[in-house]
Amino acid sequence: MTTNHVVLGTGAIGRAVMEELIKRGESVRMLNRSGKMDEVPAEAEVVASDLYDQAKVKEVTRGAQVVYQAAQPNYNEWPQKFPLLQKSIIDGLAGSGAKLVLVENLYMYGETNGKLLTEDTPYHTHTRKGRVRGEISTAASNAHQDGRVRVTAARGGNFFGPWGTDSSMGARAFYPLLHGKPAQLIGRTDLPHSHTYVKDFGKALVILGERSEADGQAWHVPNDMPQITQGELVRMFAEEAGVEPKMSSMGKLMMWIGGLFIPEAKESVEMMYEFNQPFIVDSSKFEKAFGMKATPMREAIRETVAWYKSHPEKH
Repeated sequence: MTTNHVVLGTGAIGRAVMEELIKRGESVRMLNRSGKMDEVPAEAEVVASDLYDQAKVKEVTRGAQVVYQAAQPNYNEWPQKFPLLQKSIIDGLAGSGAKLVLVENLYMYGETNGKLLTEDTPYHTHTRKGRVRGEISTAASNAHQDGRVRVTAARGGNFFGPWGTDSSMGARAFYPLLHGKPAQLIGRTDLPHSHTYVKDFGKALVILGERSEADGQAWHVPNDMPQITQGELVRMFAEEAGVEPKMSSMGKLMMWIGGLFIPEAKESVEMMYEFNQPFIVDSSKFEKAFGMKATPMREAIRETVAWYKSHPEKH
């Protein structure tokens, strides 16, 4: 299959990009280590590749017009592996003419102290993973400025939605609710916290891939109800699912204790500040530039409930 679009990574955001491209009549090549993915549409092919090898990156992206970088190392391996991964991808694409669209989060900004996050917010992180995010984003921007590869980036908040089971508002929140148990959250549940619907993330990435005026810049993905709290989101999910809105939340100490047994929990401790103060994202730059509005929250919740009900938890 020849394709203009290659998606690196087959997690929730990579899948959302794939689905948005297919809606637009495009074919897509999806890349991961195994070459396997659940529920693969006919318009997509899944290819195994080692993205840490720039020669293989060059091979599997040959002829692509747009490459979407949604791959990442294991959460507890970011400091060691993420810079190597991103460098390999940039080096593999250099001189190819392909445009690189990056999936980014908000870690590089650091603590907000309740201030609204814009794309101009300076990097002020104190965490290891925040520093990694800042470093690889800066390296990609430098590659763009040097003319090695065209780059643009979409930054989203903690996401939720179909396939988004690894998120803080994912499997540990929603599967227990559907079984009559409390949603397992982290930090304060009563503070405003912007959540990004995964399908909006995918749509925003595709828009950035299409538009040349997006190049060389970072853009915040539109969020509906950017000041919704974790508790409010869980209550909306419970209402849609027809279950009782139970929830529990772990603080920093409990996360640290959990980290003694679960590497991902240990790595989450340094990011707890996002959930212990208001964390609000301004996406007006994207909305004004490209005319995209986020999916209404009720609709996003409805689609999320439907997905979780049709994809029972695997044990």
